[in-house]
Amino acid sequence: MVAVRADPDLVDHVAATTGLSPAVAARVVEDVLAFQAEPVADYVRRRHAHLKTYGLRNPEIFARISEELGQRLVAAPELSERQLRRLVYG
Repeated sequence: MVAVRADPDLVDHVAATTGLSPAVAARVVEDVLAFQAEPVADYVRRRHAHLKTYGLRNPEIFARISEELGQRLVAAPELSERQLRRLVYG
């Protein structure tokens, strides 16, 4: 998984709305963010291996993975400072 840092406002919100301690809320948020930031190639390989263990065949596996990919959040690519600047200033 990818190492991520949770936004303090999001951690506060999760802690306040769930009754979790701030430390546990931060761990939960970071776990979810890391899961969602998993590169597509890694996700596909992981899911394929997982589904294969349940006896599914490739046509079923690839159809399921394709459907799952359409429902996942997509992590943005890493952008250089120049690319970020261009986004802001055109």
